[in-house]
Order: sequence, then structure tokens, then C-alpha cells
Amino acid sequence: MPLKRGVRSIRDNLEGERETRQATFRRVFLRPSRYGRRLRKTIPMSADSRRGFTTAILHGDRSAPIEHGALHKPLHLSVAYGYRDANELAAVFQGRASGYAYGRQGNPTSAALEAKLTAMERGVGTVTFATGMAAIGAIMIALLRRGDHVVASQFVFGNTSSLLLTLEAHGQDVTFVDATDAAQVEAAITPATRLVFVETIANPRVQVADLVRIGEICRARGIVYVVDNTMTSPWLFQPLRVGASLVVNALTKYIGGHGNALGGAVTDTGLFDWTRYPNIYDSYKSQPPKNWCLQQLRKKGLRDWGATLAPEQAHHIAVGAETLALRMERICANAMGLARFLASHAAVRAVHYPGLDSHAQHLLAQELFGGRFGGLLSFELVDGVDPMAFLNRLRVVVLSSNLGDNRTLAIPVAQTIFYEMGPQRRRAMGIAESLIRISVGIEDHDDLVADFSHALAGGGRG
Repeated sequence: MPLKRGVRSIRDNLEGERETRQATFRRVFLRPSRYGRRLRKTIPMSADSRRGFTTAILHGDRSAPIEHGALHKPLHLSVAYGYRDANELAAVFQGRASGYAYGRQGNPTSAALEAKLTAMERGVGTVTFATGMAAIGAIMIALLRRGDHVVASQFVFGNTSSLLLTLEAHGQDVTFVDATDAAQVEAAITPATRLVFVETIANPRVQVADLVRIGEICRARGIVYVVDNTMTSPWLFQPLRVGASLVVNALTKYIGGHGNALGGAVTDTGLFDWTRYPNIYDSYKSQPPKNWCLQQLRKKGLRDWGATLAPEQAHHIAVGAETLALRMERICANAMGLARFLASHAAVRAVHYPGLDSHAQHLLAQELFGGRFGGLLSFELVDGVDPMAFLNRLRVVVLSSNLGDNRTLAIPVAQTIFYEMGPQRRRAMGIAESLIRISVGIEDHDDLVADFSHALAGGGRG
């Protein structure tokens, strides 16, 4: 059974009470401070109780009966589900009754994870996918049609950018803008614009989008506002606070945290009025409007596209999520300390981290994220220092392309994950050829500083 939400007014007004919805938005989401920190400590678990973030995740499975009293929702590996009554089977297929039709559309293990994610993001529902990219792709496949227009941050992750360019080849228009400037987003909107896509913190140059003002623009124009929350996680920030319609999380990263499972998710915050969206299929309008987008995502984006999250992966992610708050506390502290160390080193030309006063969006990040700035940073070495030789001298830090792992990971950006873009596009995104990306982990801080100090002291001038 789904978890009941605390923000009951938002849930109700999607069924027609538009004036109440707009008043709730103005009262809650446009108030002036601490969008991330203010409500991170509690998650509504029932109509009459609120529990802390970690308590809610740890005990979320037990909000409904679990088989044999297990503490975790067990693995359900069956692909098919049997029914004694043909009418019940038909009702499940038609969306008139809850249940499972076929494994490609989900199973009890992934459903339990979806309930946790919905609670973490304070949404009305979640659909999980095999990867974060599958989640983003499902939004585009399910909600866009030929001729529709998307406005996206020019700083989005390389694979996301590649996906959006692929959309252009299939009949959608995409405009990339500097999302740190909401005026550029507004200027790019056309009558055909259906959604705006941004990330909370960009990967790898850690630009912070003007999330509040973009949300105001999307709300005023009736445009779907998609916020990728991967780099912050729902512990650090909840995009519902800035009016996001849909929230994307790559579960592989901080939520899973252990580098042992791929996964992605889309959460509907309940803020968008789907009766205003022209691309909802009539067959999905038999349910309350709050369910229209989720149903279309599950059918068109999951069932038809087939990027299903396997139950084994869902279980790994759900268990990993139990320690999200503990890991993020350590990761954020390590990242802040490491950024300060690198900024003071003579061999480092520039450090990009929202927690530093030198960051262009530092004050905005302070306001949005409440004094913690995530675990991603990047830096550039001074001319003459070989970035590859530097990386090869690291002993604790792992050379790897992943993010959000317990281990600190490093990668040369221009030569790997952004190589396909070419130097011109990299320059437009602010990516120097010597840029090194660091995903900070939970190691002892002194060990990390010692490792970077050793590698930087090695010289490596070409």
C-alpha cells in the first residue's frame, strides 16, 4: 500500500482545486530561505506521525505488512502474476485495481523502493527504471511528441546532452541555455515548449541552476519543470521546494551509494496540473489527474521502452538508501575540506565547488542547500602539470567514472566522459582540457588530503 503523504492539500487540488494549489505553492514554495534544509529532517509516514529522514527510510517497508515479518521487503523474482478471478486480472491491466500485471512494469520489490523514494521527495508517486538515463529517456518518450520543444541547461551531464540531441534527430526541438540565468530560460520558451530540464548541481563544473526563479517561470507558463536531483539527493535538497513538476534521481549514485546497483527514478511532486498538459493519452484519463503522468510514464516509458529495474537491483538500492543521511554528512564534510585544501595549493589553478566563496553561485547554493554543498568537485592544474601523471600518483583515490560511491573517485573529464563533445562544445560548457572531476567519498579526511598532497607534490611537468 502507498505511503500517505503529509502535504495533503497538494494531493487534493490536483483533482480540481486549482486555487488552493496555487495558494499552497505561494505560501510554501516561494518563502525566502533554506529551501533544502528546512524540511529535510522529517518525512511524513502516516496521517498522524512524522519521522526523521533516516528513521523513515529504515522503517518504511514496515508501514505495510511484510511477508513473514521480514525487516526488508524481500526479493520477488517472478515475472508473471496469477489471479483466481479474470475480472480482477482485467481490472489490474486497466488500472482500476492495484496489482502486478507483468514484471516489465514493476514488481513488489521495486514498488517498495518507489514508496521510499516518494516519501524522500515528498511526492505523490514514483516510477523506477533500470538506470538514471532510462528515467530521463522515459520522460522524453512518454511526454513529448513531434514538434514539441524542450529548454535544457547547457551544463547538463554529457550523456543527458547526447540524449537531448538525439531527440532533435527524431523531431523534437531542444534549446540549451545557461540555467544559472533564469532570464535565458524564459527567453528560450516558445509556444511549443513542453518542459524545462535542469540539474540541481551540474556535472562536472558544478554550476548551480537558478532553481527558484526557473520554477516561477514554469509555473506561470504552465510548463513541466523537470529537476535532476542526482548530485544533491533528497537528503540535501527536495526540488518540490522550488516548484518542480518531476524529479529525476539516478539511484546508482548517492541514494544507492555502494556502486553495486544501477537504477533510476522519476517522482511526480504533485504540483503540476496534468489536466493542462496536451500530451496525456485519453486512455490514462480514467484515473484521478494526479495519476495521469505516472500512469503514462509506467506504460509508455517503462512498459513500452522496457528499461525495467530488476528486483535484485531494487533491493540493493533500498538497503543502500538506509544510510544516505549518514553518508552524505561525511561526504559533504570531506568535500568541503578537500576543496579548501586544493584551493590553497600552488599546483592548482582553479577549484570548482559550490561551498567555496569563489564559486559564482555560492550564495545561491548556500540558500538552496542550507550550508552543505554535495560531494562533487572539480579542479584544474596549473600549466605544465600533467593531469594524467597526477592521477596516476593517487593511491587512495580510485580512477573511475562513477559518482556518489562510498569511495573517492577521480577522472580526467575532457579525455573521457566529455571526449565525444569535442573541444568547442567543452569550452562552451566551461570544461578545461586539464579539468579533473572528484566524487568525494567517506574515507578519513586526513587520508584523502595526504593522498592529494602526495600526488600534487610529484611534479609531473610535461
